[in-house]
Amino acid sequence: MGRVARPIPITEGSEHVDIDWKLLRASAYEVMQRAYAPYSRFPVGAAGLVDGRVVVGCNVENVSYGLGLCAECVLIGNLFAGGGGRLRALSVTDSRGEILMPCGRCRQLLYEHGGPDLLVDHMAGPVPLRTLLPDAFGPDDLDAGQT
Repeated sequence: MGRVARPIPITEGSEHVDIDWKLLRASAYEVMQRAYAPYSRFPVGAAGLVDGRVVVGCNVENVSYGLGLCAECVLIGNLFAGGGGRLRALSVTDSRGEILMPCGRCRQLLYEHGGPDLLVDHMAGPVPLRTLLPDAFGPDDLDAGQT
């Protein structure tokens, strides 16, 4: 399953959170096996850490390609179906168990539900979403521009 995972201590204010990247990768890989990807044959799984629980999603394709849902989009839907919360960490995997980076659309969705400090699993080690989506447009921008 790629590189060896290790828990990475993260300090958020006075709260200390240990992220079990091995568990997130394994959860993403497990849900990837339930993906509906008959057209691309490229199943993807995503797992996110939210308030001490793991939320998962897999890609769901449609014969009209533009209507397909990425694994991260399904994860966000499942997040709200399961009671909501704020994403703290995310791992995305392909059929080999290798780490994938979220696409641009998914990065924008993740930004809204995890913010710039959301940690995204990366081959070089976890990185904050602000690194993958610099100068992001978010809810604060919308509030500021309303009349």
